[in-house]
Amino acid sequence: MTTQKIYQLPVEVTNWKFDGATEIAFNWEYDDGSADLLNLYEKGKQQQWNTSERLDWSQELFEENPMGMSDESIPIYGTPFWDKMTEKEKSWLRFNLQVHSICQFMHGEQGALIATAKIVNTVPDMNAKFYAATQVMDEARHVETYKRLIHEKFKQAYPITDSLKNLLEQTLSDRRWDMTYLGMQVLIE
Repeated sequence: MTTQKIYQLPVEVTNWKFDGATEIAFNWEYDDGSADLLNLYEKGKQQQWNTSERLDWSQELFEENPMGMSDESIPIYGTPFWDKMTEKEKSWLRFNLQVHSICQFMHGEQGALIATAKIVNTVPDMNAKFYAATQVMDEARHVETYKRLIHEKFKQAYPITDSLKNLLEQTLSDRRWDMTYLGMQVLIE
């Protein structure tokens, strides 16, 4: 299923590009002695998982509350506005807030995918590149999993929020690999 059929806005309207110029780092020293990073790289290779096999995609979600969240998590819960809503309106709001939230996670994971790919290009030593490459694959699986959840279960999608878009652009625009890493680990993820 194409995302265009389930998106709340035309996908082509929400496409986004910016100049993320970076300095690419090649390192011809293939044995830099960083055993800790090499150990993390080995663990990353061994602990790979496959979303098609790891999750039970046959499980149905509750249409009115797919994530099974408490109404107390809805910002307007308990207000006079909430109390005036019909059950149908509450169900619609509950569903759409959950879809919106899941979509923001997916967009953030795509940002993390792009950030980790950038780190592979820009980090100065080889073992760090190896380890960052395992993170790229991990982020790709996260995007794949959220995409599948949205397409197969929610069948509706929302565009990225301006605040997340700005955060991603600031993180990915910084030429320093360590700032990209920090932004990805602390702010985006």
